[in-house]
Amino acid sequence: MGDRKVLLPGRWRTAWGFAALTVIAATVFVPQSTAHADGCAAVDVVVARGTGEPGWLGDEIGDPLFGMLQDRLPVSVSAYRVNYPADYSFNVGTGSADLVGHMESQAAACPGQEFVVIGYSQGAAVVHAALGTGAVTWYPGRVQLPDYLSGRIAAVLLFGDPVRGLGWNVPGQYVSRTGDWCVGGDPVCGSGTDANAHVAYGSDLVAAVNFAADRI
Repeated sequence: MGDRKVLLPGRWRTAWGFAALTVIAATVFVPQSTAHADGCAAVDVVVARGTGEPGWLGDEIGDPLFGMLQDRLPVSVSAYRVNYPADYSFNVGTGSADLVGHMESQAAACPGQEFVVIGYSQGAAVVHAALGTGAVTWYPGRVQLPDYLSGRIAAVLLFGDPVRGLGWNVPGQYVSRTGDWCVGGDPVCGSGTDANAHVAYGSDLVAAVNFAADRI
């Protein structure tokens, strides 16, 4: 991984608002370098980060969760950061296109590889768009994962999911492989009013790792 830059002083803080169907956290951050583990690992972890979330895969969810998966899984693991703006343009379509394009490329290069797909906040909406959840099929530029790749997904891990907040779930073929965590009080995925709850998923990461490990 490349050298990390120093974050702006102060704790990552959030403010809230609605845009279309997505309510997402705002953050203050300095962009950081990215990296990708090359080759055909047994499992590729594909992460769509939240709006403005700092870090490589995301400081709140992706980075710590990937590290825990590396420690927990008895197989080789690589990671990919979904390339999309993750800002208030809410360009979920671009995110879904990059996510699907990466998985198609990896599947062709690594026929035995499985995927763990992770989405946090706006990133969860990106994952829903790629899987074909009805609530986000209208997004401009949306690309859906082809059926032949659906069986390669071992687990889907969602956190602070705005689509859940609208009462939707992933399509039926993914339900048994999907863990969707919503902290009590989180206004993005539930009916709470505590903005701080949206950045309080650390205690759920062990459960998410175990959920994924049980399906690999």
